[in-house]
Amino acid sequence: MGQFAIIGLSSGVLFLFILIYSMFRRYKRCPSDRILVVYGKVGAGSDGSRSAKCIHGGAAFIWPIIQDYEFLDLTPLSIDIDLKGALSKQNIRVDVPSRFTVGISTEPGVMTNAAERLLGLQQQQIYDLAKDIIFGQLRLVVATMDIEEINNNRDKFLSNVTANVEAELQKIGLKLINVNVTDIKDESGYIEALGKEAAAKAINDAKKSVAEKNRDGAIGEANAYQDQRVQVANADAKAVEGENIAKIQIANSESLRREREAEALKLATAAEKVQAAKALEEAYAAEQQAENARAAKEKSSQQADIIVSVEIEKRKIEIQAEAEAENIRRVAKGKADGVLYEKEAEAKGIYEVLTKQAEGLNQIVKAAGNDVNGAALLIIADKLQDLVKLQSEAIKNIKIDKITVWDGGNGGKDGKTSTANFLSGLYQSVPPLDEVFKMTGMELPNYLKGEKKDDKQSNTDKSNKAE
Repeated sequence: MGQFAIIGLSSGVLFLFILIYSMFRRYKRCPSDRILVVYGKVGAGSDGSRSAKCIHGGAAFIWPIIQDYEFLDLTPLSIDIDLKGALSKQNIRVDVPSRFTVGISTEPGVMTNAAERLLGLQQQQIYDLAKDIIFGQLRLVVATMDIEEINNNRDKFLSNVTANVEAELQKIGLKLINVNVTDIKDESGYIEALGKEAAAKAINDAKKSVAEKNRDGAIGEANAYQDQRVQVANADAKAVEGENIAKIQIANSESLRREREAEALKLATAAEKVQAAKALEEAYAAEQQAENARAAKEKSSQQADIIVSVEIEKRKIEIQAEAEAENIRRVAKGKADGVLYEKEAEAKGIYEVLTKQAEGLNQIVKAAGNDVNGAALLIIADKLQDLVKLQSEAIKNIKIDKITVWDGGNGGKDGKTSTANFLSGLYQSVPPLDEVFKMTGMELPNYLKGEKKDDKQSNTDKSNKAE
């Protein structure tokens, strides 16, 4: 089973290779000297019908079975036409030997004509076919023209031949490349006679022309001799006149030259003096400018010295001021540091004192059993002697040199005299201990206040009522 598969695969590959090879072989390229004619089923043309497809300078794929191909050779054909006894318009027989060069045309429409009418023909067959067409058209052209016209106006003759022959050749796919007429003759000798007549006329015209030229030469020679003598005389006269004029002009020129030389010398002398004056002036100006520049230089040098000295002094002052400012700054910084150190020490001492006081007060509060009032009483009891001392100090320095009391002896409402009232008021002016405590925001304990008079009276009244 595997062998059959391999054989089948090999056969398929071989068939594919043969098919590809055949396809490549059917692709045909057309060289530049040939026309590839593809015939068979080639599709419809512009007019609906198409017998062949012509390709020049390209390539085409030739489908197998339905298409085939051939080549048309573009090699030109040289055809000799020995036309004899052709009747002209004047019924004179004329021999027109000529050579025509034709070839297959590459124009699209004409190529199709060539494919339809020349495909498969040999070169000789195409040669014979073209020769017959050229013979007929050349006779036709000769019959429409006079012998004089054919002989004298060759360009018109060739133009008519080309137009007629090319139109007929295109019908079979050919193109006229060149026409060359070698000679034209006739049986009666008309053309020869025309040539002899033309030659005789040319000879006579030449002889006449020679005689006229000889005559003209003799006359011209005499006239030339006469003109020579006249011209020589005129030339001599003109030469003498020219010499005289030249001498006069020379004299005038010499005089003018001397005059101009003198004037030029005068101008030169004056110019030299002017130039010398200008030179002196310019020298003086240059010297003045140099002097001014020297003075300006010295002035600028002095100014520069002054500026430099001023700048140096200014710099010294600035440096000194900076040094003094730096010294003041350092002294101030030293003082500030000292004050800061002193204040820091003082604050530290106060802090230590207050800390110790707070610790002492804390101990007092703890000793009073955490009773704030009891702690205050302890502090007051500790400082009571000092408070009394301060109160006595407040009035001991009061100096009373003399007290004069005028007292009439009359008693007051309470039976006291004026002197007694004065002394009582003086005593009352001393602030009691209770007021001193109130000034400090504290309250004196009741056992230190004593009983007021009103309180004593009320207590007495209460006791009396009780009894």
